[in-house]
Amino acid sequence: MRILLVEDDTGLADAVCSYLQAKAFVVDVAPGLAEARAALTAVQYAAVLLDLHLGDGDGLSLLPTIRALRERPIVIVLTARDQVTDRIRGLDAGADDYLIKPYDPAELLARLRAVERRRSTSSAPVLRLGTLEIDLARDLVRKDGFPVTLTQKEWALLRVMATRPDRIHTRENLADALYGFGDEADSNTLEVFISRLRRKLGRNHIQTLRGLGYRLSFAPEEEQE
Repeated sequence: MRILLVEDDTGLADAVCSYLQAKAFVVDVAPGLAEARAALTAVQYAAVLLDLHLGDGDGLSLLPTIRALRERPIVIVLTARDQVTDRIRGLDAGADDYLIKPYDPAELLARLRAVERRRSTSSAPVLRLGTLEIDLARDLVRKDGFPVTLTQKEWALLRVMATRPDRIHTRENLADALYGFGDEADSNTLEVFISRLRRKLGRNHIQTLRGLGYRLSFAPEEEQE
């Protein structure tokens, strides 16, 4: 899950990035509105964490740009403004949630997970593919009843596909979930991670659609090629 953090407090931005990256999120930081708009035109984000008091303007002025995107990301407003009227204004402008500073990073993670579940096309709290169980709320995967250990990058990739299991995910979409600005990746890195996930989850649980992308498969393994 790739996130855009719009925050001009460097110390806070670094702390939030470190925490979320440890939870298998990819985080890009924009210190102002201009950088945020440039990032939103370049990358498809799953979520935007939006500070309101920025050096170059009010964070809410970014919401029309976000609403105009073809794939609109989750928006969680992060601000020291604790007036009810400010919260209402943010939600009315199109934000999905609101968190008052100072906040516990664990609460931010819980809010992200909650909004992610509401946006998910899977209504079940645990996604089941044959003997494979994917619990996004608890970052847990089981196969044949036994836990499966995934790296942060493997989790980041699986979360994208499991949140929208009905969708064919393009290479570009999946790559966005793996790497932030400044990260280096070889052209075949995505295939490497797909191969690793197949070894751990079962090779037929991730289907390749040539020229289109990848998606999770619900069919029993013996029915797949």
